Amino acid sequence: MEWLGLVNYALFMAIFIGIYAILALGLNVQWGFSGLFNAGVAGFLSTAGAPASFAVGPTTSPIVTGPAAEGRLGGFELPVALGWPAAMAAAGLIAWPIGRITLRFRSDYLAIATIGVAEIIRQVARSEDWLTNSAGGLTRLPRPFGDLDYTLSQLAYLGLVLACLGGAYLLVERQRRAPWGRMMRAVRDNETAAAALGKDVARRRLEAFVLGACLMGLGGALFAHFNRAITPGAIDPMIATFLIWIMLILGGSGNNRGAVLGAAVVWIIWSMSEILTDRLPTEMAIQAKYLRMFLIGLMLQLVLRFRPEGLLPEPAGDGAQKDAKRDAKENGGGGGGAPPPPAGGGKTPPPPS
Repeated sequence: MEWLGLVNYALFMAIFIGIYAILALGLNVQWGFSGLFNAGVAGFLSTAGAPASFAVGPTTSPIVTGPAAEGRLGGFELPVALGWPAAMAAAGLIAWPIGRITLRFRSDYLAIATIGVAEIIRQVARSEDWLTNSAGGLTRLPRPFGDLDYTLSQLAYLGLVLACLGGAYLLVERQRRAPWGRMMRAVRDNETAAAALGKDVARRRLEAFVLGACLMGLGGALFAHFNRAITPGAIDPMIATFLIWIMLILGGSGNNRGAVLGAAVVWIIWSMSEILTDRLPTEMAIQAKYLRMFLIGLMLQLVLRFRPEGLLPEPAGDGAQKDAKRDAKENGGGGGGAPPPPAGGGKTPPPPS
């Protein structure tokens, strides 16, 4: 039935929106909170950064949960519930030494370094038979609820993705509102001033890098098990790095809701444009993918021109305002109002002679 096909496609899109929203949240921790220009998401997609993060997660979880294969590492056939935390842990462990080395750089130098690391990880994934089956990739991966009817399986997996997204969102939002989040924004805005106040800038930047990498690892593992396979083609920097950057910039870096909204908007346009281009003649459909890239790029340029802070700008000091009101109330300031005037009708007493 036609309506059933539309429902299945809507579920398919929703699952990918949820997965990419998790990836965008991980990048938001690194860039939106900390100002780390990580261009290696594709390499860590389960590890750390922009290009390097999409390779470790989808590789680690299949090694832990996939079937055994002669001459290849892994095949332990453990439950998926253990594979996804293992992917997050692997992403964080790989991100830690990479961050220790590359976070000494700033801005564009950091981007160049993370791109290089991501390409190293990607090329290893494409060439090592014992680890990733090289160009053949990892296949026959277990998928949660995969034994159900197709529509029910899609719906159940969507619920699982939304649960992971909700948990990741609550974690990152809690960190944003906590003193840690305010400190990270202080490091991002003025690193010298934060260091002068006694903050360990290098350690805090590394924390943000590793936390973002762990979330990217989770997103990569969800991606691999949903497709039941992961191949080197899925680690294309266009899909695994720059599309995620566009999602975050469009939605609003520094705002977790903006990261989720950007993932939804960009992926809907990306998918719907594919439907339209598939209806073109074969000769034109081959070149139509460039039109899709043009549409995404044009939308990004319009947003940068007319709303450079994104569709949902970063909230302005929510946590700082609450702390100021609480401190004023504890000091007898009337619940956050102005402090009482000094004695003597509000005039400042003269200095002692």
